[in-house]
Amino acid sequence: MDSKSPTPVPHPQKPTSKNKDFLTHLEIYLAKRDGVDKLLKISRYAAKIVLASSLLTQQPLLSRLQSFESSVGVSRKAFRLGKFIQDVNVLRSTHFTSHSHLNIALTLLAYGGEGLYFFIEQFVWLGKAGLIDKRHLPRLQKWSAWCEFLGYFGSVGMKVVELRKIDEEERCLVTSIDVAVVRGIGCGEEEDKLGRLREKKMMKRLSVVQDLADALMALADIRDGGGRLSGPMVVSSAGLVSAVISTHKNWVSC
Repeated sequence: MDSKSPTPVPHPQKPTSKNKDFLTHLEIYLAKRDGVDKLLKISRYAAKIVLASSLLTQQPLLSRLQSFESSVGVSRKAFRLGKFIQDVNVLRSTHFTSHSHLNIALTLLAYGGEGLYFFIEQFVWLGKAGLIDKRHLPRLQKWSAWCEFLGYFGSVGMKVVELRKIDEEERCLVTSIDVAVVRGIGCGEEEDKLGRLREKKMMKRLSVVQDLADALMALADIRDGGGRLSGPMVVSSAGLVSAVISTHKNWVSC
């Protein structure tokens, strides 16, 4: 063996320019399944808005955009293969004995509904891809929409409960800071915690808006596009709002 000590390998320097930081962040974001899925979601509902607004009048462009929107929709379903497992694991790891009856019901509704939705969507994708007889698609899509809607109903309920807890914790922190200021005591740690808590509160509120937008789209699927809130422009706008919020959440989490 060579008795010489190995030449030290230089550590890669951290990117100094903001452009490199952005590209590194983007690489991490696109490596995640949800990252690519949400970019596809933005593309699809932006195309739907253009189609619903009648901005394009030339038939060749309309046909191409319709084909693009349909293809992206099928591609997104492929990204959901096996995604129901994460909901199964959440339910497995939840200690129901330490929760109230309301929290248990909302948890089962949220993760159970979402898990069933992702599970059925696998067969919807197989139907659209041609492996399953397409005559089964209407029934599968109806079941999928109902499971999705019930899942979002439970998810919104859970987040409302969490927001109430955050509000209570925020009030306690504000009171502690006010008392510390009156007494002339430093409260830097409490102020930092308050800032993080308010940021968490804002993200949770955005998540509620996202769930409501997705629930509106699921309701439109259940009603087969009927009703005042099921118009193409309303549903497409709700889809774009949901896509932008979820993209922001995933970007921050990276």
